[in-house]
Amino acid sequence: MDTRRLGTTDLRVGVIGLGTMTWGSQNTEAEGHAQLDRALDLGINLIDAAEMYPVPPTGETFGRTEEIIGSWLASRPGVRSRIVLATKVTGQMNALPHVRDGKGRLDRRTIAGAIDASLKRLRTDYVDLYQTHSPDRAVNAFGRLGYVHEPARDGAAIEETLDAMGELVKAGKVRHVGVSNETPWGLARHLTLAGGARPRVQTIQNPYSLLNRTFEVGLAEMCMRDNVGLLTYSTLAMGVLAGKYLNGARPQGCRLTMYERFKRYSTPRAEPAAAAYVALARRHGIDPVHMAFAFAARQPFVASVLIGNSQVAQLEHNVRAAEVTLSAELLKEIDAIHHGNPNPCP
Repeated sequence: MDTRRLGTTDLRVGVIGLGTMTWGSQNTEAEGHAQLDRALDLGINLIDAAEMYPVPPTGETFGRTEEIIGSWLASRPGVRSRIVLATKVTGQMNALPHVRDGKGRLDRRTIAGAIDASLKRLRTDYVDLYQTHSPDRAVNAFGRLGYVHEPARDGAAIEETLDAMGELVKAGKVRHVGVSNETPWGLARHLTLAGGARPRVQTIQNPYSLLNRTFEVGLAEMCMRDNVGLLTYSTLAMGVLAGKYLNGARPQGCRLTMYERFKRYSTPRAEPAAAAYVALARRHGIDPVHMAFAFAARQPFVASVLIGNSQVAQLEHNVRAAEVTLSAELLKEIDAIHHGNPNPCP
């Protein structure tokens, strides 16, 4: 598998990375281990987790995904050096009652406690990439495009967050840092404040798909000019771009069937756009899943495309997208669909 440099670091990651947010709810420990074993066989080395996983998060399952990865690492001597392990700390924007009583901020105390708990669950001494799961302030993310300035909801200042991250780097608990669900202002502020004991942000993990190309407005240029790698999530729009939910279908065992709370990819404009992309892929003899992943993977600002899988067979199928090349004609038709129905699922 092709690899790409992670920001300005000496780490290289596969163009396809492994997402893990179903492990502990939709997937058992054994199934998580099977996916990890097969992912290594297929050339995947980036494993992305979060303390709040699995999703949907609950008090009963909090941290379970990291525990599954930890038990895998403990049972596979020597495998730790073969992977780039990433996880995330939860701040107030995605705070939940069972996570630090819903009062967690991205301050020194929260971050110091969170990393120690994650390392214990992961059964490792360090993580290669430690990410803030969302900004510690109100931002227009998670389906919200319009911005409303709400300074009263500001949590820890970015300066304090970076100072805390710097202490983890100095202690050897974290090698590099990243952000997630961040805005152009937030990414710029992180980069401006880096230096000295404050680490440089190397990655940004945001949604990016054929149904949501808002990253291209502002953030893509920043990533290119400042050498920050995008780790894409929801690149298949929770399966919508596979075509399995078209015409009202709700296949058993699929996420939008199991969890009705996920409305982000069920907007009125989502189905016609998804139907158009699925038809386009099939017209060109390409699996719609492969087209969706390959479109993201070809972008020069993308470091790795994170894929989520409920079964090993699905993982094997998804990874084949790394071998797909999209023709100039196909890309032109993709843009035509996008311009006719832009960003139906921001």
